[in-house]
Amino acid sequence: MNLFKRAWWRLIGAPGKSLMLVGLFFVICSLVLSGFLIQSAAARAADSAKKHVGAVATMQLDVNGLLASGKNGGSEGGGQNPRTIGSAGDLKRDLVDKICQSSVVADCNYTADGAAFPTKSTTLYQPVPAPASQDTLGTDLFKVDGVRKLDELSDFRNGDSKMIAGKGIGPDTKKNEIVVEERVAEENKLRVGDKVKLKIGSLMPGVDTSEHEFEVIGIYKNSTADTGQYVPAMMAPANQVYTNIEGASLLGGKTTDGGGTLKSATFTLNDPNDLDQLKEDSKKAGADLQIFPISVNDKQYKTLVGPITKTASFATVTVWLVAVAGTIILALVVASNLRERRGELGILLSLGEKKPKLLGQHLVEVVACAVIAIALAGLGSQFLSEAIGNKLLTGEIDSASKEAENDSLQPDYSDPSGMSRQGDDQPKADPIDSLDVHLGPADIAKVGATGLGIAALATLVPGARVLRLNPRDILTKGD
Repeated sequence: MNLFKRAWWRLIGAPGKSLMLVGLFFVICSLVLSGFLIQSAAARAADSAKKHVGAVATMQLDVNGLLASGKNGGSEGGGQNPRTIGSAGDLKRDLVDKICQSSVVADCNYTADGAAFPTKSTTLYQPVPAPASQDTLGTDLFKVDGVRKLDELSDFRNGDSKMIAGKGIGPDTKKNEIVVEERVAEENKLRVGDKVKLKIGSLMPGVDTSEHEFEVIGIYKNSTADTGQYVPAMMAPANQVYTNIEGASLLGGKTTDGGGTLKSATFTLNDPNDLDQLKEDSKKAGADLQIFPISVNDKQYKTLVGPITKTASFATVTVWLVAVAGTIILALVVASNLRERRGELGILLSLGEKKPKLLGQHLVEVVACAVIAIALAGLGSQFLSEAIGNKLLTGEIDSASKEAENDSLQPDYSDPSGMSRQGDDQPKADPIDSLDVHLGPADIAKVGATGLGIAALATLVPGARVLRLNPRDILTKGD
């Protein structure tokens, strides 16, 4: 008799056991398919996050690397003065502009530090004077920052500062052009287009401290109000002046050769994995990565995809656990069914039925139940995976938020002040908080292959005993 007919008669003749197998397979396949859907949704979200934020690579001077390179002394480094770093430690803008042309760089920015002493034409804004006993020689200065694009600074992106007149600093800004804060402009009765003089703000011996004329091209307003108490001039937001890299280098007493001297440069990468290519392109541009190392700050990307990546990892573990546990449970069920059907097996063997066909009959029965369960799982797993995935994701986001809060309280010891946080100049990123689940043919194919594989293992392993039996042993001996 055809084994497929016998399998069909068995399935409809014992509907309770058939439904039990379908139900067991449905639970297994639903959980496995949900795991696959969560994994694919997380992968899509991670790819989208990569394209959206990329990663920020930072290049800046490593003093230890400079000392180890041996380029800080003698005629090569120009560092005869032991208190200065020397020209070998100057990160030039022209070099960084070459690196910005790399194919993996989506955008770049850089900053330079400087300071300026007030002059007769430009006085500091100090609503509360310093105590009589306090020495203010090193703090009664304008803080001058050289930037490539003023509107990319965090204060201007988040709205703490905004332009109210004129224009900001851009790539085409000249070295004798500045942007000042509203309170300094009012203190000195300045308008856009006025000329002012600032004195180089360096206290190092041997540095030229002459005055230089600048044109006010813009006035901005900082939302930080006066405290009503004495604040050192350089720490007061009102005394923050912006100019381009050459202007800040000039007022900082640094060389303006090569487009000016940078404090640091940042490169926004198309993909966080492009760091190696950026380093290779930097070497070709002439950068010494021992002196000016490049490190990637992928804080935004990790913030976005961290919780969803952990959720996907949990889903992967769940798929394996369900698959292994399902195989074991089904193998026990099939073994129990085979024991109950010893008489049927013995009669069929005595009538001349081949042992492989008997095993094939049981395999057909189990596979038929699996196919029905896979079809049912495909109908409901999308909703199940969204519910499970979003619930898990919510828990991961809560954990990540607590970790971020604790981390924000820790100082960054890589900074001399021990207070700065790397990456604070990036816009705030919120983690991905929902899964975009799509059920496709590939997902059905994967769960189908998994389900049928479980069915085959669960049937063949215990069913292998059938091949070792003969009709007399089955019919004359008990269990």
